[in-house]
Amino acid sequence: MDGCFRNLGYNKLNGPLPKTFLNLTSLETLGLYENCFSGDLLPFKMNNLQILSLSRNSFNNQIPREFGALQNLAFLAISFNLLNGSIPEELGNMSNLQALYLYENHLSGHIPQQLGNLTQLQDLDLHTNYFVGELPPSFMKLVNLQYFLVQGNSLSGKIPTFIANWTQLDTLDLLGNNFEGPWPKEISSLESLIYLALSNVVTRGSAYDFPDLSRMTWLQDLTLRKCSLRGPIPGYIWELKELQNLDLSFNELSGQLPNFISTSLTSIFLRENKLNGLLPGWLTKRKNVKPHRYVDVSENLFKLTTSEFNAPSDDPDVNYFPGCSSNSPHTKDKCDDYCHNNLKYDELFINCGGKEVTVNGNQNYSADQNPNGSSTFSRDEKGGWGYSSMGLTKSLDKRLIIKDTCNLSNTAALLVETARVAPISLKYYGFCFSNGNYTIKLYFAEIGLSKKQTFRITPTRLFDIDIQRKNVRKNYNIEAEEANADGDKIVEYNTSIKSHLEIHLYWSGNGSANYGPLISAISVTKVRVPPPPQHHPKLSPALKAVIAVSSLFFLALLLLLLRKLGYLGGKRSSKEELKATELFPGGVYTFRQIKDATQNFNVVNKLGEGGFGPVYKGMLPDGTTIAVKQLSGKSKQGIREFVNEIGTISALQHPNLVKLMGCCAEDNELLLIYEYMENNSLDHALFGPEEIKSRLNWSTRVKIILGIAKGLTYLHEESKLKIIHRDIKPTNILLDKELNAKITDFGYAKLNEGEHTHVITRIAGTTGYMAPEYAMRGYLTSKADVYSFGVVTLEIVSGRNSASCRPSDQTVYLLDSAYVLQEQGNLMDLVDPKLGTDYSWTEANSILELAMMCTNPSPTLRPTMSEVVKVIEGKTKIKTTSSTVRRSTDEIALTKAMAALSQPSPSESYSTAGPSEATPPLSDSNNITNEI
Repeated sequence: MDGCFRNLGYNKLNGPLPKTFLNLTSLETLGLYENCFSGDLLPFKMNNLQILSLSRNSFNNQIPREFGALQNLAFLAISFNLLNGSIPEELGNMSNLQALYLYENHLSGHIPQQLGNLTQLQDLDLHTNYFVGELPPSFMKLVNLQYFLVQGNSLSGKIPTFIANWTQLDTLDLLGNNFEGPWPKEISSLESLIYLALSNVVTRGSAYDFPDLSRMTWLQDLTLRKCSLRGPIPGYIWELKELQNLDLSFNELSGQLPNFISTSLTSIFLRENKLNGLLPGWLTKRKNVKPHRYVDVSENLFKLTTSEFNAPSDDPDVNYFPGCSSNSPHTKDKCDDYCHNNLKYDELFINCGGKEVTVNGNQNYSADQNPNGSSTFSRDEKGGWGYSSMGLTKSLDKRLIIKDTCNLSNTAALLVETARVAPISLKYYGFCFSNGNYTIKLYFAEIGLSKKQTFRITPTRLFDIDIQRKNVRKNYNIEAEEANADGDKIVEYNTSIKSHLEIHLYWSGNGSANYGPLISAISVTKVRVPPPPQHHPKLSPALKAVIAVSSLFFLALLLLLLRKLGYLGGKRSSKEELKATELFPGGVYTFRQIKDATQNFNVVNKLGEGGFGPVYKGMLPDGTTIAVKQLSGKSKQGIREFVNEIGTISALQHPNLVKLMGCCAEDNELLLIYEYMENNSLDHALFGPEEIKSRLNWSTRVKIILGIAKGLTYLHEESKLKIIHRDIKPTNILLDKELNAKITDFGYAKLNEGEHTHVITRIAGTTGYMAPEYAMRGYLTSKADVYSFGVVTLEIVSGRNSASCRPSDQTVYLLDSAYVLQEQGNLMDLVDPKLGTDYSWTEANSILELAMMCTNPSPTLRPTMSEVVKVIEGKTKIKTTSSTVRRSTDEIALTKAMAALSQPSPSESYSTAGPSEATPPLSDSNNITNEI
């Protein structure tokens, strides 16, 4: 053997790596792959080393930093080990490295920026690790990359546009991460791509249009699974001559399939979309058609005849079963056809992948031995159940039913010696259940991973478990789960079933590729509710006397407690009133904690000031950022109002309401602690610095409008306490990190008692946003909030304040302008010019018309907030009436009079930068309190 070359691969060598290797300083090539070495990986220092292969052993330490000194190294492979920790930054010093393989380890942390210095790199494979964070911006320098895999990590952030710099790239695998959409248009220029895979794209609102891939004419394998894609599949996809595998499943794609496809496609997976129309002939007439194709178009909206509905089981490689919970209006009725003689079951037992067996003497598990699964819907003729499987294995020797009788538990050995496997998706359906509550048990045993290989490290199988479309387990790992006392691994879940059951096992891209979900058995049993007792024993006279005396004693204690609390004429002291805060679910903080969090209420941390008092930014010891409202001495609110506000807000929990985290009542200090809103208020976003204005594209504005509407719907109609906010305005709408709208400041909220309206003697709110009947007559209903919502919606769409001034100082009010433009038929002129043409004309027109309905001077003609939500979501259309379009002279005069009360006001907002001239603090004059 040459002194410069050592290849000891495939030799079953074991134990620690001999330190004698460190003395082989003249080595240029060292191959130790596929052995059984364990322990620490040695810090090799061979300066002449060009190729180092250490894959498929059991090294379990961190990657030595000394590897960074291997300046001549061109090839480094340490995959399939147990390496942990982060990638050393020093690896970025290997300036001649062309291939780096670190996949299938336990590496974690962020990918270091220094790897961007490896400008000669052609292959970079980091898949199946635990990396987090974004791909480093320095990767834009890797212009020679041809092969890039990061499948099965937890990377996040936007899909980087710098990938467009990798012009020689032919393989891009981003499966199983948490990247945010949409697909950057810059990446569409990659003409050399052969393999493109992406899944689990995070959406911040509506779905995304299909990306432009028309220039990728060499694509052979395209996977865009669960990427929140909408619209039709572009026609050029079906004309890509080299395309063999297409997976666009679990999206929102619509439209029809083409009548003819000219590609060399061998697998087409389009499961769970919104495709419609008739099934094309190339899918239904498959005899003697070449090439043979595996096709899954199940759970779509195709028009199926009765014969087509039952046809999938006749062809083992095609699946167009519509599902039992899709949007198809006739699906559920057809699923009922699987219930013979109208039988209804209250239990189901399936021996997945195995023969019929009886367990515990009375539980008869149905056989499940159909060998098909690549693209199959199979129905059990007798038992009222079936399975739907999708996905191709990479090699033909990977079976879809497996068996292993070794090392199994005793109690369930019959159930777990077989299993059904699916590469991507496996769904079990129960069709014929009687309605009720059920206990579902899923039996698992990892019998599918090879234990006969010469090296120790085996692949990792991770998959998600959904029952009735609710996630029960994320990244379930059979081997890592603890067995119960009988040695079995069972996932148990209680759920309600109405006619149909759906159990979904799904490979989301985490874990080792090509090792999808596996299940051994399913048990479904109805929860039996014992009948109420028929006869009640008679109580003895003595027991009756004890109960009566106890009841009177308890009543007396209750009355005494109520009196002490001040509810029966007694007067509560400040301390007694403050004790009531302990009854609320939010956390109770000490004044010292809040003082430390805000740096002794440092002015640098001051975010703004409102009628309640100043607002400060703070940080708790665990790193949680908070916003602290401090009751000012000038405030007209006292301890009782403070306690009432805590009680009101604590009872309200909704994604579009600012969350109250807790309170503090100590040392004469009254403080409310809220979740911190990173993007300040809506007022700040609309009328503040340009950097945040630029983020307010059309979809974001619609999301904000819808969020406000949902929050108000909850206050008015869904919460146990029916609340009228009374002060909806941009400063009381806060925006979180993703610009989701959250309503705040319930200091002026009033309980809405059923359907009763209120005429009140004290008006509280902000001029310009108050409904005319409330401001002029004190007449308060939930429709007052609807009016305010309409004004705020006009501000969001137009980008204009509710009052703006001409150079002549003649005030032109937004609502006044809106009335005039609506009368002229030019309402769309209100749309913010900064949007250009990047918005939906139809959607904008609908929202503006809706806003005008909300600001109708007559409260009875305004919609409810739940109706507003349905219109924005497109579930219903606006019901325009003559009263909506044209108003009387008196009505317009009344509304103009209300608008005339409005003056531009400072903003109560808070930001990470603290107070500035651009966002002056809010003074008490922003709120109006009139005595009528």
